[in-house]
Amino acid sequence: MRRLTFAMNLSLDGYVAAPGDDLGWSVPSDELFQWWSDRVGVTGLALYGRRLWEAMSSHWPTADQQPGATPAQIEYARRWRDMPKVVFSSTISAVDGNTRLITGDAVPEIARLKTEDGGPMDVGGATLAAATMRAGLIDEYAIVTHPVLVGGGTPFFTALDDWVHLDLVETRTFPGGVLLTRYETRR
Repeated sequence: MRRLTFAMNLSLDGYVAAPGDDLGWSVPSDELFQWWSDRVGVTGLALYGRRLWEAMSSHWPTADQQPGATPAQIEYARRWRDMPKVVFSSTISAVDGNTRLITGDAVPEIARLKTEDGGPMDVGGATLAAATMRAGLIDEYAIVTHPVLVGGGTPFFTALDDWVHLDLVETRTFPGGVLLTRYETRR
């Protein structure tokens, strides 16, 4: 059975994006960027909601061809293109690259994908992650907390009907006071 991880940058007050979908507070250090790249390199399948897909697919398919692209950006762009992806959306009609589109209910499809053979899965996008969180499908939370308060925006966590007990499996500090905490869902 595949493992499903929700991994995102997070402000100290709990948001993945500030008001207006502003992500300017979450610019990674070289070390953190490499950590994200290494995650992409081992992800068997990435699950995206529409908004995160549109943000990622507008940049990474050609990021390695941009003037001034660093070796790390070139590596990340290659890894991102090679990684199989599924986009869940009822408002777009097509995706490209190594990606397929699912327009139906995401939760049963993600539950089905978890039963398949293959590498680990990552879920990205606050709305999609919230649905998987409420359905109890997330096996691990990788929270990359930045020392900034943004005061509002898109929350990392959603309201839940039941408690979810977690076990801490890793902590790591990155430059700039950024803290990675990884938790596994206690089953």
